[in-house]
Amino acid sequence: MIVIADGGSTKTNWCLINEAGRKIHFNTEGYNPYFSDTDYIVDSLRKTLPDHIEADKLLEVYYYGAGCSTDANKKIVADAMQQIFLNAKINIGHDLLASCRALLGDQPGFAAILGTGTNSCLYDGTDITLNIDSLGYFLGDEGSGCFIGKRILSDYMKGYMPKGLRESFYDNFALTNEDIFDNIYNKPLPNRFCASFSKFLYDYKDSYEDYTFATIEYAFTAFFDNLVVHYPNYKDYTLNVVGSVGYSFRDILSVVADRYEMGVGKLIRSPIDDLVDYHMNKSRKKA
Repeated sequence: MIVIADGGSTKTNWCLINEAGRKIHFNTEGYNPYFSDTDYIVDSLRKTLPDHIEADKLLEVYYYGAGCSTDANKKIVADAMQQIFLNAKINIGHDLLASCRALLGDQPGFAAILGTGTNSCLYDGTDITLNIDSLGYFLGDEGSGCFIGKRILSDYMKGYMPKGLRESFYDNFALTNEDIFDNIYNKPLPNRFCASFSKFLYDYKDSYEDYTFATIEYAFTAFFDNLVVHYPNYKDYTLNVVGSVGYSFRDILSVVADRYEMGVGKLIRSPIDDLVDYHMNKSRKKA
């Protein structure tokens, strides 16, 4: 039995493939090693892994995670996985590579993540050949849920948000300015806190179309200006994106991409199904 996982900063999607080839899907929270240490990940998995998952019987784990871009960060996650999946070979990769494999398979192209955070790269069909660092939620992550959430929170706190939407925001969250400051500066996982408000905007987008369009267009324009256009010959590629933000606001993303003369390719919410197919195809070829 093997398990394949795509871990974002907010949620991890898992798929176990048993001896009969049956796929068993389940979810846990996200584990970004920039914010979660080994003990935290182990504790969370012990609490949230479904009871029917026989962890000690797994032979291989393929975990692709946000923040797993350095050897030190990969070790944080690998050490945690080894404590849970005692008899498995642990393979840790970056979530950007998972996105490439899900979006492009063995074909070269441009791939991006627009979820809680942002990432992007050029891919040669096997490896990532160029990655412009998005610099994380504090300095960058343009186009991400966190970037959008920060704009929403700023507009709410400054009183720039449309009156009716501001009232709905308070009805939903009952947050004061002091509460927001406390969550951002004093509590753990501020990136996840900020990103959560992009869903609020999506839920009210039909009632506040102008505000939604302006907010999301601003985020995706920043994504292009600060990241996409700096890839050599970017117009020669199609825009392939994985992530809830890119997928949910794909109509606005397409408008912005067209403005930058970049065609739109594959847009998916989650890479897990395509990633599982990638690994199963690889296994068949080896056999």
